[in-house]
Amino acid sequence: MSAKVDTSLPLEYQTEQDRMNILGFWVFLGAEIVLFATLFGVYGVLYERFAGGPTHKDIFVIKDVLIQTVLLLTSSFTMGIAIFEMRRHNLKGLITWLVITLALGAGFLFMEINEFIHYAHEGATMQTSAFLSSLFVLLGTHGAHVTLGIGWATMVIIQLLKRGLTPTTARKTFIIGLYWHFLDVVWIFIFTFVYLKGLVA
Repeated sequence: MSAKVDTSLPLEYQTEQDRMNILGFWVFLGAEIVLFATLFGVYGVLYERFAGGPTHKDIFVIKDVLIQTVLLLTSSFTMGIAIFEMRRHNLKGLITWLVITLALGAGFLFMEINEFIHYAHEGATMQTSAFLSSLFVLLGTHGAHVTLGIGWATMVIIQLLKRGLTPTTARKTFIIGLYWHFLDVVWIFIFTFVYLKGLVA
């Protein structure tokens, strides 16, 4: 028996199963908030434990951080356009904007990898100090989430190409959109409480 479809709702909410899956993902994001709050708390305790190693001002390059921020926040905007195109039932537009979003996300990851290489050249590794250990874990966890998001969205694009826009593929697209916006919000906190605070401290 096929699931009942309520066409008065947006495509991703039209079946009860899809609505429950989206609700479940909001619960998952709550757990992710706890994870990142813990990492921020650890960093907040350790951010001045330099152990004679490099400090914030020694390693942070604000120009590169600003480029990362522009790339990731722009990708949040393009993801929003992708969801808008999905609700217009414009499959081509949806896929186009998803690809642009992933390209911006890949650019962010490229910059972050270069950032870590720069830190290593400055003698800043996880073993150097408690500050750097907490910094690498926080940034690395976020970067791993972005990497997961790129892989996840790629699989969603493949499903969209194979199956087209259905309540199920729309739900999957909407959920990856929520996930991507969540990562952008986390980055705003990283930019503010790690980089800006570190440079003005």
